[in-house]
Amino acid sequence: MTRILRDSDTTMAQSAIIRHLDRRAALLLTDDGFTAWARAMAEISAEREFLARRLREWTLLRSIAVGEPWGSEEVTTGSDWFQRKAVETLPSPAVLNLLAEAGRTRRVRAAASRRLRQRHHRD
Repeated sequence: MTRILRDSDTTMAQSAIIRHLDRRAALLLTDDGFTAWARAMAEISAEREFLARRLREWTLLRSIAVGEPWGSEEVTTGSDWFQRKAVETLPSPAVLNLLAEAGRTRRVRAAASRRLRQRHHRD
């Protein structure tokens, strides 16, 4: 990973790392190995703000997914990517309600509302 980040084509290197980070984080989201993996990734991405932010957002997604404490402000100030991913992957009614009301974009608010309706119809 560090060798890839040293590539002279920084955009391509960062893109490759983001793809890897997203795939791995999604696989480990509720796994006990997530914390150690995230710690290792944090060391690698510390000097790259975009990578560090993405890792922080995956860590927030994990906190919500496994029932750890999280704050409304963290969710409402998250990036568009984070909010779309939260709506797509998290079953939490609290998060979905929050994003249906206070999501950053119309797309996020509509998707969260849709997920809530789907949950309501299944229950």
